[in-house]
Amino acid sequence: MTLNLRDGVSTADTDYGIALLDEDSGEYWNLNPTGALVLRTLLAGGTSTDAVQALVERYDVDAGAASRDVQDLLGGLHSAGLVA
Repeated sequence: MTLNLRDGVSTADTDYGIALLDEDSGEYWNLNPTGALVLRTLLAGGTSTDAVQALVERYDVDAGAASRDVQDLLGGLHSAGLVA
């Protein structure tokens, strides 16, 4: 599954992760470093499994918790209307 942000959503790297701006509504979201790693992995063409693996390799977290975090982030992105 390739993730794409919808038109009108831009990103900016921050010192603490990544910010997403919905240019249509003016709302923005800040993702912490783990959320930023997941988003970057998915935007680069990685799968949810790839994102889970990236979290497990980078942080002290088990695959089950990482999988829940990835699914929660994906659900939040979809609910906020940020993905195509």
